Amino acid sequence: MAKIAFTAGRVAAFNCPNDKTQAFLWDVTVPGLGLRATPAGKPSYVFQSEFKGKSLRLTIGSPDAWSIPKAQEKAREIQRQIDEGRDPREVKAAITAADVAKRQEARSVTATVGEVWTAYLAERRPQWGERHYADHLKMAKAGGEIAKRGVNAIAPGVKALTVAGPIHALLLMPLLELTPAVVEAWATEQAKTRPTYARLCWRCLKVFLNWCAEHAEYSRLLATLNPARTKKAREALGKPAVKDDSLQREQLAVWFSAVRQIQNPVVSAYLQTMLLTGARPGEVLTLRWDDLNTQWKGMTIRDKVEGLRVIPLTPYVAHLLAALPRRNEWVFSSTRALSMDEQNTRRRALDHAAAGTQAPTGTTAPISASGNLSDPASAHRVACATVSLEGLTLHGLRRSFSTLTEWLEVPTGVVAQIQGHKPSATAEKHYKRRPLDLLRVHHERIEAWILEQAGVTFDAKAAPGALRVVVAN
Repeated sequence: MAKIAFTAGRVAAFNCPNDKTQAFLWDVTVPGLGLRATPAGKPSYVFQSEFKGKSLRLTIGSPDAWSIPKAQEKAREIQRQIDEGRDPREVKAAITAADVAKRQEARSVTATVGEVWTAYLAERRPQWGERHYADHLKMAKAGGEIAKRGVNAIAPGVKALTVAGPIHALLLMPLLELTPAVVEAWATEQAKTRPTYARLCWRCLKVFLNWCAEHAEYSRLLATLNPARTKKAREALGKPAVKDDSLQREQLAVWFSAVRQIQNPVVSAYLQTMLLTGARPGEVLTLRWDDLNTQWKGMTIRDKVEGLRVIPLTPYVAHLLAALPRRNEWVFSSTRALSMDEQNTRRRALDHAAAGTQAPTGTTAPISASGNLSDPASAHRVACATVSLEGLTLHGLRRSFSTLTEWLEVPTGVVAQIQGHKPSATAEKHYKRRPLDLLRVHHERIEAWILEQAGVTFDAKAAPGALRVVVAN
Protein backbone atom coordinates (compact mmCIF):
# COMPACT_ATOMS: atom_id res chain seq x y z
CA MET A 1 0.00 0.00 0.00
CA ALA A 2 1.36 3.41 -0.99
CA LYS A 3 2.02 5.68 1.96
CA ILE A 4 2.42 9.45 2.08
CA ALA A 5 3.01 12.04 4.73
CA PHE A 6 -0.36 13.43 5.80
CA THR A 7 -0.78 17.15 5.19
CA ALA A 8 -3.90 19.31 5.51
CA GLY A 9 -4.08 19.77 1.72
CA ARG A 10 -3.75 16.07 0.92
CA VAL A 11 -6.32 15.10 3.52
CA ALA A 12 -8.81 17.74 2.30
CA ALA A 13 -8.36 16.74 -1.35
CA PHE A 14 -8.74 13.00 -0.80
CA ASN A 15 -11.92 11.33 -2.12
CA CYS A 16 -13.11 7.97 -3.40
CA PRO A 17 -13.53 7.37 -7.15
CA ASN A 18 -17.09 6.59 -8.21
CA ASP A 19 -16.07 3.19 -9.61
CA LYS A 20 -14.90 1.97 -6.19
CA THR A 21 -16.74 1.14 -2.99
CA GLN A 22 -14.02 2.62 -0.78
CA ALA A 23 -10.52 4.07 -0.98
CA PHE A 24 -7.67 4.46 1.55
CA LEU A 25 -4.84 6.90 2.06
CA TRP A 26 -2.13 5.73 4.51
CA ASP A 27 0.17 7.80 6.66
CA VAL A 28 3.91 7.16 6.38
CA THR A 29 4.62 8.78 9.74
CA VAL A 30 2.45 6.57 11.99
CA PRO A 31 2.04 2.93 10.91
CA GLY A 32 -1.60 1.83 10.78
CA LEU A 33 -3.09 5.35 10.51
CA GLY A 34 -5.19 5.80 7.40
CA LEU A 35 -7.87 7.92 5.80
CA ARG A 36 -10.90 6.04 4.47
CA ALA A 37 -13.41 7.46 1.98
CA THR A 38 -16.52 6.17 0.18
CA PRO A 39 -18.31 7.68 -2.83
CA ALA A 40 -21.30 8.70 -0.69
CA GLY A 41 -19.70 9.65 2.63
CA LYS A 42 -17.10 11.96 4.08
CA PRO A 43 -13.56 10.65 4.76
CA SER A 44 -12.64 9.51 8.26
CA TYR A 45 -9.43 8.55 10.03
CA VAL A 46 -9.04 4.82 10.75
CA PHE A 47 -6.45 2.65 12.41
CA GLN A 48 -5.64 -0.79 10.96
CA SER A 49 -3.42 -3.47 12.48
CA GLU A 50 -3.49 -7.01 13.82
CA PHE A 51 -4.47 -8.29 17.25
CA LYS A 52 -3.74 -11.88 18.21
CA GLY A 53 -3.29 -12.86 14.56
CA LYS A 54 -6.55 -11.31 13.35
CA SER A 55 -7.08 -8.14 11.33
CA LEU A 56 -8.41 -5.20 13.32
CA ARG A 57 -9.71 -1.85 12.11
CA LEU A 58 -11.05 0.99 14.26
CA THR A 59 -12.57 4.28 13.22
CA ILE A 60 -10.95 7.30 14.88
CA GLY A 61 -13.12 10.13 13.56
CA SER A 62 -13.71 12.77 10.90
CA PRO A 63 -10.91 15.13 9.78
CA ASP A 64 -13.32 17.96 10.62
CA ALA A 65 -13.09 16.98 14.31
CA TRP A 66 -9.58 15.48 14.42
CA SER A 67 -6.44 17.36 13.39
CA ILE A 68 -3.61 15.35 11.85
CA PRO A 69 -1.44 15.46 15.01
CA LYS A 70 -4.40 14.40 17.20
CA ALA A 71 -5.22 11.51 14.85
CA GLN A 72 -1.59 10.40 14.86
CA GLU A 73 -1.48 10.56 18.65
CA LYS A 74 -4.66 8.43 18.88
CA ALA A 75 -3.19 5.87 16.46
CA ARG A 76 -0.04 5.55 18.58
CA GLU A 77 -2.22 5.09 21.71
CA ILE A 78 -4.14 2.24 20.04
CA GLN A 79 -0.87 0.58 18.98
CA ARG A 80 0.39 0.75 22.56
CA GLN A 81 -2.76 -1.02 23.75
CA ILE A 82 -2.11 -3.81 21.23
CA ASP A 83 1.52 -4.06 22.33
CA GLU A 84 0.31 -4.43 25.94
CA GLY A 85 -2.01 -7.26 24.93
CA ARG A 86 -5.22 -5.28 25.40
CA ASP A 87 -7.99 -5.36 22.79
CA PRO A 88 -8.56 -1.71 21.69
CA ARG A 89 -12.22 -2.48 21.03
CA GLU A 90 -12.79 -3.56 24.62
CA VAL A 91 -10.88 -0.55 25.91
CA LYS A 92 -13.05 1.75 23.79
CA ALA A 93 -16.26 0.06 24.99
CA ALA A 94 -15.17 0.37 28.63
CA ILE A 95 -14.33 4.04 28.20
CA THR A 96 -17.69 4.66 26.51
CA ALA A 97 -19.60 2.86 29.28
CA ALA A 98 -17.70 4.77 31.96
CA ASP A 99 -18.43 8.05 30.19
CA VAL A 100 -22.13 7.22 29.96
CA ALA A 101 -22.21 6.27 33.63
CA LYS A 102 -20.44 9.50 34.54
CA ARG A 103 -22.96 11.58 32.59
CA GLN A 104 -25.86 9.68 34.14
CA GLU A 105 -24.43 10.25 37.59
CA ALA A 106 -24.09 13.96 36.90
CA ARG A 107 -27.70 14.11 35.71
CA SER A 108 -29.01 12.14 38.67
CA VAL A 109 -27.33 14.48 41.17
CA THR A 110 -29.24 17.41 39.69
CA ALA A 111 -32.45 15.45 39.06
CA THR A 112 -35.55 17.24 40.26
CA VAL A 113 -38.44 15.64 42.09
CA GLY A 114 -40.53 16.20 38.94
CA GLU A 115 -38.10 14.31 36.70
CA VAL A 116 -37.92 11.36 39.07
CA TRP A 117 -41.72 11.46 39.61
CA THR A 118 -42.17 11.16 35.82
CA ALA A 119 -39.79 8.18 35.70
CA TYR A 120 -41.65 6.62 38.65
CA LEU A 121 -45.04 6.93 36.93
CA ALA A 122 -43.67 5.51 33.68
CA GLU A 123 -42.22 2.44 35.42
CA ARG A 124 -45.24 1.78 37.63
CA ARG A 125 -47.99 2.42 35.07
CA PRO A 126 -48.13 -1.21 33.80
CA GLN A 127 -48.87 -2.35 37.39
CA TRP A 128 -51.51 0.35 38.01
CA GLY A 129 -55.06 0.79 36.84
CA GLU A 130 -55.96 3.81 34.71
CA ARG A 131 -57.75 5.49 37.60
CA HIS A 132 -54.77 5.14 39.94
CA TYR A 133 -52.43 6.49 37.27
CA ALA A 134 -54.76 9.43 36.55
CA ASP A 135 -54.90 10.24 40.28
CA HIS A 136 -51.10 10.50 40.37
CA LEU A 137 -51.11 12.82 37.37
CA LYS A 138 -53.70 14.99 39.08
CA MET A 139 -51.66 15.24 42.30
CA ALA A 140 -48.82 16.85 40.34
CA LYS A 141 -50.95 18.95 37.99
CA ALA A 142 -49.84 22.57 37.60
CA GLY A 143 -53.31 24.12 37.79
CA GLY A 144 -54.01 27.63 36.53
CA GLU A 145 -56.55 26.46 33.95
CA ILE A 146 -60.04 27.93 33.73
CA ALA A 147 -62.22 25.95 36.11
CA LYS A 148 -65.36 24.30 34.76
CA ARG A 149 -67.19 25.11 37.98
CA GLY A 150 -66.75 27.50 40.87
CA VAL A 151 -66.79 31.24 41.36
CA ASN A 152 -63.85 33.60 41.71
CA ALA A 153 -64.34 34.96 45.21
CA ILE A 154 -61.79 37.74 44.72
CA ALA A 155 -63.04 39.02 41.37
CA PRO A 156 -66.77 38.31 40.88
CA GLY A 157 -67.64 37.76 37.25
CA VAL A 158 -64.18 36.41 36.44
CA LYS A 159 -63.91 32.68 35.97
CA ALA A 160 -62.04 30.80 38.68
CA LEU A 161 -58.83 28.93 37.93
CA THR A 162 -57.98 25.38 38.89
CA VAL A 163 -55.67 24.86 41.87
CA ALA A 164 -52.35 23.07 41.49
CA GLY A 165 -52.11 19.57 42.93
CA PRO A 166 -50.32 19.28 46.30
CA ILE A 167 -47.34 17.39 44.85
CA HIS A 168 -46.75 20.13 42.27
CA ALA A 169 -45.19 22.37 44.93
CA LEU A 170 -42.28 19.91 45.21
CA LEU A 171 -41.62 19.12 41.56
CA LEU A 172 -39.02 21.80 40.73
CA MET A 173 -36.94 21.00 43.79
CA PRO A 174 -33.83 18.78 43.38
CA LEU A 175 -34.50 15.39 44.94
CA LEU A 176 -31.29 15.89 46.89
CA GLU A 177 -32.92 18.82 48.73
CA LEU A 178 -36.14 17.00 49.66
CA THR A 179 -35.43 16.70 53.36
CA PRO A 180 -37.78 15.78 56.22
CA ALA A 181 -37.94 19.49 57.16
CA VAL A 182 -39.08 20.40 53.64
CA VAL A 183 -41.79 17.71 53.67
CA GLU A 184 -42.98 18.85 57.10
CA ALA A 185 -43.26 22.47 55.92
CA TRP A 186 -45.11 21.28 52.80
CA ALA A 187 -47.53 19.19 54.88
CA THR A 188 -48.22 22.12 57.22
CA GLU A 189 -49.02 24.43 54.30
CA GLN A 190 -51.23 21.93 52.45
CA ALA A 191 -53.15 21.06 55.62
CA LYS A 192 -54.41 24.65 55.88
CA THR A 193 -56.67 24.34 52.83
CA ARG A 194 -57.16 20.66 51.93
CA PRO A 195 -56.10 18.27 54.69
CA THR A 196 -57.99 15.24 53.35
CA TYR A 197 -56.50 15.41 49.86
CA ALA A 198 -53.09 16.33 51.31
CA ARG A 199 -53.13 13.16 53.44
CA LEU A 200 -53.73 11.07 50.33
CA CYS A 201 -50.90 12.84 48.48
CA TRP A 202 -48.60 12.41 51.47
CA ARG A 203 -49.21 8.65 51.49
CA CYS A 204 -48.47 8.52 47.75
CA LEU A 205 -45.34 10.61 48.30
CA LYS A 206 -44.10 8.07 50.85
CA VAL A 207 -44.62 5.24 48.37
CA PHE A 208 -42.77 7.24 45.71
CA LEU A 209 -39.80 7.80 48.02
CA ASN A 210 -39.77 4.10 48.91
CA TRP A 211 -39.44 3.44 45.19
CA CYS A 212 -36.55 5.91 45.00
CA ALA A 213 -34.82 4.09 47.86
CA GLU A 214 -34.92 0.87 45.84
CA HIS A 215 -33.09 2.42 42.86
CA ALA A 216 -29.35 3.00 43.24
CA GLU A 217 -29.28 6.16 41.12
CA TYR A 218 -31.83 7.84 43.38
CA SER A 219 -31.32 6.22 46.78
CA ARG A 220 -28.04 8.05 47.39
CA LEU A 221 -29.85 11.37 46.83
CA LEU A 222 -32.31 10.84 49.67
CA ALA A 223 -31.61 12.76 52.86
CA THR A 224 -32.98 9.83 54.87
CA LEU A 225 -34.36 6.44 53.96
CA ASN A 226 -37.75 8.12 53.41
CA PRO A 227 -37.89 11.90 54.01
CA ALA A 228 -41.70 11.90 54.04
CA ARG A 229 -42.00 9.38 56.86
CA THR A 230 -41.86 11.77 59.81
CA LYS A 231 -43.99 12.23 62.89
CA LYS A 232 -44.28 16.00 62.38
CA ALA A 233 -45.61 15.58 58.84
CA ARG A 234 -48.22 13.10 60.06
CA GLU A 235 -49.26 15.40 62.89
CA ALA A 236 -49.42 18.43 60.61
CA LEU A 237 -51.89 16.68 58.31
CA GLY A 238 -53.99 15.44 61.22
CA LYS A 239 -56.14 12.36 61.43
CA PRO A 240 -59.10 11.82 59.11
CA ALA A 241 -62.46 12.40 60.76
CA VAL A 242 -64.43 9.24 61.36
CA LYS A 243 -67.50 9.19 59.15
CA ASP A 244 -70.53 7.75 60.87
CA ASP A 245 -73.48 8.84 58.75
CA SER A 246 -75.88 5.92 58.38
CA LEU A 247 -79.57 5.12 58.63
CA GLN A 248 -80.92 3.78 61.89
CA ARG A 249 -83.63 1.14 61.91
CA GLU A 250 -86.30 3.65 62.98
CA GLN A 251 -85.33 6.03 60.13
CA LEU A 252 -85.92 3.55 57.32
CA ALA A 253 -89.60 4.35 56.90
CA VAL A 254 -89.13 8.11 56.42
CA TRP A 255 -86.11 7.59 54.18
CA PHE A 256 -87.95 5.19 51.85
CA SER A 257 -90.94 7.51 51.79
CA ALA A 258 -88.80 10.49 50.79
CA VAL A 259 -86.74 8.61 48.21
CA ARG A 260 -89.76 7.03 46.55
CA GLN A 261 -91.24 10.49 46.07
CA ILE A 262 -88.27 11.66 43.96
CA GLN A 263 -89.67 12.60 40.56
CA ASN A 264 -86.91 10.87 38.60
CA PRO A 265 -87.63 7.11 38.86
CA VAL A 266 -84.06 6.26 37.84
CA VAL A 267 -82.62 8.24 40.74
CA SER A 268 -85.17 6.75 43.12
CA ALA A 269 -84.32 3.20 42.03
CA TYR A 270 -80.60 3.93 42.20
CA LEU A 271 -80.76 5.10 45.82
CA GLN A 272 -82.85 2.14 46.94
CA THR A 273 -80.55 -0.27 45.12
CA MET A 274 -77.56 1.27 46.87
CA LEU A 275 -79.06 0.75 50.30
CA LEU A 276 -80.22 -2.81 49.58
CA THR A 277 -76.94 -4.02 48.03
CA GLY A 278 -74.41 -2.11 50.13
CA ALA A 279 -72.36 -1.46 46.97
CA ARG A 280 -70.15 1.54 46.40
CA PRO A 281 -71.81 4.52 44.68
CA GLY A 282 -69.68 4.21 41.54
CA GLU A 283 -70.24 0.47 41.30
CA VAL A 284 -73.99 0.96 41.11
CA LEU A 285 -73.75 3.89 38.69
CA THR A 286 -71.79 1.81 36.18
CA LEU A 287 -74.14 -1.17 36.28
CA ARG A 288 -75.05 -2.41 32.78
CA TRP A 289 -78.01 -4.47 31.67
CA ASP A 290 -75.59 -7.21 30.67
CA ASP A 291 -74.52 -7.39 34.31
CA LEU A 292 -77.95 -8.68 35.37
CA ASN A 293 -78.55 -12.42 35.20
CA THR A 294 -82.30 -12.88 35.64
CA GLN A 295 -82.08 -16.65 35.11
CA TRP A 296 -79.73 -17.27 38.04
CA LYS A 297 -80.70 -14.10 39.89
CA GLY A 298 -77.21 -12.63 40.02
CA MET A 299 -75.71 -9.18 39.58
CA THR A 300 -72.12 -8.60 38.43
CA ILE A 301 -70.45 -5.66 40.13
CA ARG A 302 -67.27 -4.00 38.85
CA ASP A 303 -65.29 -4.16 42.05
CA LYS A 304 -62.38 -1.78 42.75
CA VAL A 305 -60.69 -4.48 44.88
CA GLU A 306 -61.26 -7.80 43.12
CA GLY A 307 -62.16 -6.56 39.64
CA LEU A 308 -65.55 -8.30 39.49
CA ARG A 309 -67.85 -9.83 42.08
CA VAL A 310 -71.25 -11.44 41.71
CA ILE A 311 -73.95 -10.76 44.29
CA PRO A 312 -77.57 -11.91 44.50
CA LEU A 313 -80.21 -10.06 42.51
CA THR A 314 -82.77 -9.87 45.31
CA PRO A 315 -86.54 -9.76 44.58
CA TYR A 316 -87.26 -6.10 45.40
CA VAL A 317 -84.16 -4.84 43.59
CA ALA A 318 -85.02 -7.04 40.58
CA HIS A 319 -88.51 -5.47 40.41
CA LEU A 320 -87.06 -1.97 40.73
CA LEU A 321 -84.60 -2.52 37.88
CA ALA A 322 -87.11 -4.27 35.63
CA ALA A 323 -89.34 -1.20 35.77
CA LEU A 324 -86.59 1.14 34.50
CA PRO A 325 -86.49 2.31 30.87
CA ARG A 326 -83.91 0.63 28.64
CA ARG A 327 -82.52 3.71 26.89
CA ASN A 328 -79.02 2.34 26.40
CA GLU A 329 -76.53 -0.12 27.93
CA TRP A 330 -76.75 1.46 31.40
CA VAL A 331 -79.27 0.29 33.98
CA PHE A 332 -79.39 3.75 35.56
CA SER A 333 -79.53 5.75 32.35
CA SER A 334 -79.98 9.39 31.53
CA THR A 335 -81.17 11.21 28.44
CA ARG A 336 -79.02 14.32 28.78
CA ALA A 337 -75.87 14.57 26.64
CA LEU A 338 -72.78 16.43 27.83
CA SER A 339 -69.82 18.36 26.50
CA MET A 340 -66.32 16.90 26.57
CA ASP A 341 -65.45 19.02 29.62
CA GLU A 342 -68.46 17.65 31.46
CA GLN A 343 -67.50 14.11 30.42
CA ASN A 344 -64.08 14.55 32.02
CA THR A 345 -65.69 15.95 35.16
CA ARG A 346 -67.99 12.97 35.33
CA ARG A 347 -65.18 10.48 35.02
CA ARG A 348 -63.37 12.11 37.92
CA ALA A 349 -66.53 12.08 40.02
CA LEU A 350 -67.18 8.40 39.30
CA ASP A 351 -63.57 7.52 40.09
CA HIS A 352 -63.85 9.06 43.53
CA ALA A 353 -67.30 7.60 44.07
CA ALA A 354 -66.13 4.09 43.21
CA ALA A 355 -63.12 4.51 45.48
CA GLY A 356 -65.29 5.77 48.31
CA THR A 357 -63.21 8.95 48.59
CA GLN A 358 -64.28 12.56 48.76
CA ALA A 359 -64.21 14.18 45.33
CA PRO A 360 -62.37 17.53 45.21
CA THR A 361 -64.42 20.67 44.63
CA GLY A 362 -65.57 20.94 41.04
CA THR A 363 -65.94 17.22 40.32
CA THR A 364 -69.54 16.64 41.37
CA ALA A 365 -71.32 18.39 38.52
CA PRO A 366 -74.36 16.57 37.10
CA ILE A 367 -73.05 14.60 34.17
CA SER A 368 -74.22 11.86 31.84
CA ALA A 369 -71.79 11.95 28.98
CA SER A 370 -71.98 8.26 28.23
CA GLY A 371 -75.70 8.02 28.92
CA ASN A 372 -75.83 6.86 32.53
CA LEU A 373 -77.18 8.63 35.60
CA SER A 374 -75.87 12.05 36.61
CA ASP A 375 -75.46 13.42 40.13
CA PRO A 376 -77.87 11.31 42.19
CA ALA A 377 -76.33 12.88 45.32
CA SER A 378 -78.10 16.23 44.84
CA ALA A 379 -81.55 14.62 44.66
CA HIS A 380 -80.66 12.50 47.67
CA ARG A 381 -79.67 15.55 49.71
CA VAL A 382 -82.97 17.26 48.92
CA ALA A 383 -84.97 14.15 49.80
CA CYS A 384 -83.10 13.71 53.09
CA ALA A 385 -83.60 17.36 53.99
CA THR A 386 -87.38 16.97 53.75
CA VAL A 387 -87.35 14.31 56.47
CA SER A 388 -84.60 15.80 58.68
CA LEU A 389 -81.88 13.36 57.64
CA GLU A 390 -79.34 16.00 56.61
CA GLY A 391 -75.78 14.78 56.27
CA LEU A 392 -76.59 11.31 55.00
CA THR A 393 -74.26 10.69 52.04
CA LEU A 394 -74.33 8.11 49.28
CA HIS A 395 -71.50 6.26 50.98
CA GLY A 396 -73.56 6.49 54.17
CA LEU A 397 -76.10 4.19 52.48
CA ARG A 398 -73.34 1.61 52.02
CA ARG A 399 -72.43 2.05 55.67
CA SER A 400 -76.13 1.68 56.57
CA PHE A 401 -76.35 -1.72 54.86
CA SER A 402 -73.43 -3.04 56.90
CA THR A 403 -74.78 -1.57 60.14
CA LEU A 404 -78.35 -2.80 59.70
CA THR A 405 -77.22 -6.40 59.17
CA GLU A 406 -76.15 -6.44 62.82
CA TRP A 407 -79.81 -6.70 63.77
CA LEU A 408 -80.02 -10.02 61.96
CA GLU A 409 -76.67 -11.35 63.17
CA VAL A 410 -75.63 -12.11 59.61
CA PRO A 411 -72.10 -13.60 59.45
CA THR A 412 -69.54 -10.84 58.96
CA GLY A 413 -67.93 -12.70 56.07
CA VAL A 414 -71.24 -12.80 54.19
CA VAL A 415 -71.68 -9.03 54.48
CA ALA A 416 -68.06 -8.45 53.44
CA GLN A 417 -68.45 -10.68 50.38
CA ILE A 418 -71.64 -8.90 49.30
CA GLN A 419 -70.11 -5.47 49.80
CA GLY A 420 -66.77 -6.31 48.22
CA HIS A 421 -64.54 -6.00 51.28
CA LYS A 422 -61.38 -8.06 51.53
CA PRO A 423 -61.55 -11.00 53.97
CA SER A 424 -60.21 -9.97 57.38
CA ALA A 425 -59.47 -13.38 58.87
CA THR A 426 -57.48 -16.44 57.84
CA ALA A 427 -60.55 -18.66 57.67
CA GLU A 428 -62.40 -16.15 55.49
CA LYS A 429 -59.40 -15.62 53.24
CA HIS A 430 -58.38 -19.22 52.66
CA TYR A 431 -61.27 -21.53 53.53
CA LYS A 432 -64.66 -19.86 53.02
CA ARG A 433 -65.97 -19.89 49.44
CA ARG A 434 -69.67 -19.04 49.54
CA PRO A 435 -71.60 -19.73 46.32
CA LEU A 436 -74.24 -17.33 45.03
CA ASP A 437 -77.10 -19.47 46.37
CA LEU A 438 -75.74 -19.31 49.91
CA LEU A 439 -75.27 -15.55 49.68
CA ARG A 440 -78.84 -15.26 48.41
CA VAL A 441 -80.24 -16.92 51.53
CA HIS A 442 -78.72 -14.19 53.70
CA HIS A 443 -79.15 -11.30 51.25
CA GLU A 444 -82.86 -11.89 50.69
CA ARG A 445 -83.36 -12.08 54.44
CA ILE A 446 -81.57 -8.74 54.83
CA GLU A 447 -83.71 -7.14 52.11
CA ALA A 448 -86.96 -8.49 53.55
CA TRP A 449 -86.08 -7.22 57.03
CA ILE A 450 -85.16 -3.72 55.79
CA LEU A 451 -88.40 -3.46 53.82
CA GLU A 452 -90.37 -4.71 56.80
CA GLN A 453 -88.82 -2.07 59.07
CA ALA A 454 -89.53 0.58 56.44
CA GLY A 455 -93.16 -0.50 56.15
CA VAL A 456 -92.74 -1.34 52.47
CA THR A 457 -94.58 -4.33 51.04
CA PHE A 458 -94.61 -5.55 47.47
CA ASP A 459 -95.88 -8.48 45.51
CA ALA A 460 -92.79 -10.60 44.89
CA LYS A 461 -94.78 -12.86 42.57
CA ALA A 462 -95.78 -10.03 40.25
CA ALA A 463 -94.22 -10.01 36.81
CA PRO A 464 -90.99 -8.02 36.65
CA GLY A 465 -91.73 -4.44 35.79
CA ALA A 466 -95.24 -4.69 37.18
CA LEU A 467 -94.16 -3.70 40.67
CA ARG A 468 -96.92 -2.92 43.13
CA VAL A 469 -95.60 -1.18 46.19
CA VAL A 470 -97.50 -0.09 49.25
CA VAL A 471 -95.89 2.06 51.95
CA ALA A 472 -97.55 1.73 55.31
CA ASN A 473 -98.27 4.91 57.19
